[in-house]
Amino acid sequence: MTPMKEDYLKIIFELGGKSKKISNKQIAMGLNIAAGSVTEMVTKLVEEGLAKHTPYAGISLTEEGIQIAEIMVRKHRMWETFLVEKLNYKLSEVDSDAEVLEHVTSDHLLDSLDKFLGYPTHCPHGGVIPDKEGNYQEDSHTLLADVKEGATVKVDRFIDNQELLNYLDEIDLDIGDRIHVVHHAPFEGPTTVKLLDNESPTDERQISYKAAHYVFVQED
Repeated sequence: MTPMKEDYLKIIFELGGKSKKISNKQIAMGLNIAAGSVTEMVTKLVEEGLAKHTPYAGISLTEEGIQIAEIMVRKHRMWETFLVEKLNYKLSEVDSDAEVLEHVTSDHLLDSLDKFLGYPTHCPHGGVIPDKEGNYQEDSHTLLADVKEGATVKVDRFIDNQELLNYLDEIDLDIGDRIHVVHHAPFEGPTTVKLLDNESPTDERQISYKAAHYVFVQED
């Protein structure tokens, strides 16, 4: 199991690949890599029994793939929590260091870190942290890009991607924000939303097509 394979399993898990099919395009966008590279790695994951691929539908994780992804997500998000809460990292700064730390974290260190942090259930960008026994409440998998115009939702979590987190920091969109979806522009244009809890009732944001596919929301 290489770090690259672990990263693939992790992003597929984050996108909902435990229970639904994820496209190569979604994986490529999430990892900031070429689509051709995704095809090659997906083939390897299927051959090793870690994923299932359905032509024209997408890829999902097998039970073995889910178990590995859950462990890697637990390690990564635990370190993110530590870096933000104890070392005062900005949310947009945590991904690269957490990425390094997760691959060298022993079970004993992880359990000690969990206890030190008070057994957190979610990381700073809203993602669930499985406990030691693998129990957790399922993440929301409703994409902002799929919300109908005119609906009101609450921002639940962001995909763990440094470029995305930097972007969302720049446009000042946060976990817990209540937003009204005004318009999805055609041809991969931006999504216009209105922030409902801000002081200004006309406070609008334009969220890029790519970002709208990596912001998850819940019904308000």
